[in-house]
Amino acid sequence: MLEEIREKLYGLAEEDYKEFNKKLIPGVEHVIGIRLPAMRKLAKGLAKEDFRTYLDEAREKIGPDSIHEEIMLQGLVIAYAKMERDERRKCLDEFVPKIGNWAVCDSCVNSYKFMKKDPDYWFDYLKTYKDSNDEFKLRFMIVAMMSHFVDEAHIDEILEICDTVRHDGYYTKMGVAWTLQVCYVKFPEKTRALLENNHMDDFTHNKAIQKIRESYRVSKEEKEELKLLKR
Repeated sequence: MLEEIREKLYGLAEEDYKEFNKKLIPGVEHVIGIRLPAMRKLAKGLAKEDFRTYLDEAREKIGPDSIHEEIMLQGLVIAYAKMERDERRKCLDEFVPKIGNWAVCDSCVNSYKFMKKDPDYWFDYLKTYKDSNDEFKLRFMIVAMMSHFVDEAHIDEILEICDTVRHDGYYTKMGVAWTLQVCYVKFPEKTRALLENNHMDDFTHNKAIQKIRESYRVSKEEKEELKLLKR
């Protein structure tokens, strides 16, 4: 089944987009160049077919060094297939360690709408990654929280996690900064309090402020005040 799907992937590949995509995800070698809408369409089609056979084969044969789009497709099928939460959790347990770049992480995570339907369960699941030493497991956690859980019930805990995540990886730090931007837009007072008193490294702290100041949803006055908090 994977060979047949690989043929479909190559049929969707665009050489020009391959070169563009490789610039966006430096260090990722095995890229064939497929646009995200085409990836989503293929994943949704697979999710309506015998997705379990596909995921079983993917579990065994797709690894962190596989083709970029093959890894992403596995994560997207997990998003769209109809399954019970325990089965989906097992699929995620197996998939998340394969995430090796921001594009696979963010494209898949943004598609995990199922998390909003059972928020307590999935928020607790995401927290199982908070003590990880892996750059992209941490980004998976924080970007998923940003995408699906910045609400009254979870904002305090998300801010606490942003304050306590420790990793030298660029993509973890940028994930935290991006999350704080979203948190500020929705909960400015609580997020401002964290920015005034936190334990984040200077890079993450300053990037968070930079991203908030880039938002069109933050007033000019607030941006000037936030600028004074930079280290």
